[in-house]
Order: sequence, then structure tokens, then C-alpha cells
Amino acid sequence: MLSLGRMDVTRWRRSIGVTATCIVGSFLLVLPCRGLAQDAAAVNQASPAPSSAGQETLLEGIDAAQESGDDLDPNLVPLEPELTASPPDLSSSDNPVEAPLSEAAVSAGSSGAQETLYNIPVVIDPSVQSHIHFFNTSIRDRFEQWLTRLNRYRPLVEKIFAEFNIPSDLVHLSLVESGFNPYAYSRAKATGPWQFMKGTGKLYGLRIDHYVDERRDPIKSTVAAARYLRDLYDIFGAWPLAMAAYNAGEGKVLRALHKAQAESFSEISRTKLIRLETKQYVPRIMAATIIARNPDQYGFTQNPVPPHEFEEVVVTRPLHFRAVSNVTGIPYSDLRLLNPELRRDATPPDETAYHLKVPVGTSSKVLELLERVPTHKFPPLRMMADREISRPKVSVSHWYRVRMGDTLQKISRKFGIPIKTIKSRNNISGPSIRAGELLNLAR
Repeated sequence: MLSLGRMDVTRWRRSIGVTATCIVGSFLLVLPCRGLAQDAAAVNQASPAPSSAGQETLLEGIDAAQESGDDLDPNLVPLEPELTASPPDLSSSDNPVEAPLSEAAVSAGSSGAQETLYNIPVVIDPSVQSHIHFFNTSIRDRFEQWLTRLNRYRPLVEKIFAEFNIPSDLVHLSLVESGFNPYAYSRAKATGPWQFMKGTGKLYGLRIDHYVDERRDPIKSTVAAARYLRDLYDIFGAWPLAMAAYNAGEGKVLRALHKAQAESFSEISRTKLIRLETKQYVPRIMAATIIARNPDQYGFTQNPVPPHEFEEVVVTRPLHFRAVSNVTGIPYSDLRLLNPELRRDATPPDETAYHLKVPVGTSSKVLELLERVPTHKFPPLRMMADREISRPKVSVSHWYRVRMGDTLQKISRKFGIPIKTIKSRNNISGPSIRAGELLNLAR
């Protein structure tokens, strides 16, 4: 089972140009991360928009009872309704034109046809063109805001994706999920730039509890998204199907392929076996990719955007943003917006070495004044609030890709399923399993 540990995050920090310095028993990290403050709270809708990515994975639904509305912190903003709105006229074509990965694809809807190389399959059909028109005309101002915000994170995401051998054009999946807003949440409680459901986030190693929600951390959530997308591609062998599964869940896409005796997204999209939302989701990503890769062609201004930058100071006790602000003079709003994963505006009480993000150029000052910041006292948790589930429960008809080091005993213990059940469900006669094998873990 994948887990996102400290070593993984440290490796990513090194890969994007990290420097480290030891100072008085604490250490400082410098990372790309500036420009969050003006973006994260750009939209504050009165009511939640419909859910976007409804990922159905091994842990679907097990945490729903714990995600009660009264536990949503006030820093979150509802998903912008434009992210889930549909073009007024979506039509399908039986003869789409696909741009091969290694050849030039002509961007749709352009007066001056400009050849562009894409590294995901891009199909030019009426559905994609409808989304292009919707982004370029109906919600042009909003889409331009999404592009500007995404461009601040793009270098970071592309470096992480490259390490996992994920096509860089898949960064645009986050564009249509949230406009890369760390604070966005959907009606279904999907959260963060990659709109992870709670169960999926935990499955991929993200900490999600009363104090921290790493679905909102731009670095950790991107590593988790890269791992999830790589797993989906390993299952389906095609990026359009992997994208569809990111939205609908691998179980639904696998069942649709099986029932339709199909092998491609275009085939199952012409059936009633997947939801309309998923049928529109893949063309939506293709349309966003076409515009984002050809902004000048569609009249979108691309002014230079400062990279997302911050410095990190390791703190050894819980500190509240307001207390840090009072002592150091760093604006409270900067601390809150640079640390979107902290749900209570304070570093967690159970973390003895938490990486607190501060504006570039302020880390030395913070380290110098850190001892003057009073320790924050959290109020007692409500009975049963955010109680941890000791083992995941597997819902109906879900799948697990065997990883290096997995054994039947480990999988049985992890998911609470008897070895005999796993073996009978998957026609396994011997004692061993192979890495890469797909197991049905339905009860």
C-alpha cells in the first residue's frame, strides 16, 4: 500500500531546488511557493456547487459520517459553480479525430490553425469544441483566473509528474477540478486542488484529521495525485480511461468496459454505463489542455506569474498563526494562506517537528523570535469527533493493484478480509501473488 511519508516529501523538496540550513536546533527549508494569498479566497460562493470528482476507490464512503458539515473550517470556499457547469450544447461524434501522442495536433476552434504537440490523447470532436467555446466565451474571465492561478503551481506539478512519468498535460486535470484552488471543497466533501475524497486521500497517504488536511497541501496532494493517476494508468493502459476513472472511480469504469465489451473511453461514452458527468469530464480536460497550451491563439493574456514560493521553519510545539503574527509581524492572513493544510490556524499538537510555511525572507526572523511565541492550547475534542478508523472497509466490487512487498497476509490484515476470501474471489490457488496483479477485494 502506498504511503506518503516524510522521506517522499523530502525527496520532492530536493528535486525542486531545496536548500537546507541548520540554525539553533531547528532547520530552514526554502521551497517554491509564493502568490497564494490573493488567489485562495478569490471566490466565496453562498452555497456549495455540485460535486466534481466523485472518486470511487477502495475507501469510498467509509468516512462520510465523520465529514459532518459543522466540522468544515471557515477557510474553505465552495467549489466554483463554473467548474461543474456544462456547455449549453454538448453533442457527440462517431468519427472523432485523435491527435496521436507523437504527432502534431491542430487545436480546434482556431482561426489560424497552429500545430501543437500534446502528450495526452486529444480528440477534436463536437463535445470538445463545445467545452472550448464554453471556456473561451461563456466563462472566459473565470477560466483566465484559473489559468493564472495554475501557472504559479505549474513548474512544481510538472516536476513531480515527470518523476512519476505522468504526462505534463495532465496538470490540466487540476484546472477543471478546482482551478488549482487549495481551499476548494465540493458538496460531496472533495477537497483541495486535486479534489480528493477523504477515503482516497487517506489511501494515498495524506493526513486528514481534526487538525490537518493534506489534501489542501499543494506539494503532498500533487504527489498523491501523481501516484493515483499512475495506478489508474497501470490498470487501464490509456489516459482517457484513467481520467474517466479519476472522476467516476476505477470500479465503475471497469464494470462499464466489461458490460460493453469495450476497450476505450470513446466506446463506453456512447453507452448509458457511465454518468453524463464522466462523459463530459474527459472532453473537458482535453478542451482545457488545448486552450492552456495555446493561450495566445484564444486571446488569453499570459503575463509573467511569480512562482509559488515560501520558506519553512520547523517548530516543535503547537503555535497559532495569530500568536506568530503578533510576535514576528508577519500578517496573519499570509500565514493562514501559506498553510492551507492547517484546519485550526495552528500547527498540530501531536507533531514535534512541523514544517510551518512563512513568507520568503522571513524565516530567520521567525527562528530568532520563535521562543517568544506562546504555546497554543487546543480545546478538547468533542467525543467521537474525527475518530480514527483502525482499518479500511472495502465496499462492493473494488480492485487493488498488488505492489512490491505485498503478500496475501499483508493485504488480508490491511483490509480486514480473510485470505480464503481473497483467494476465492481471484481464483488464486497458491500462496503467492505477483506485483502488478489486480485483485478483486469485494467482500
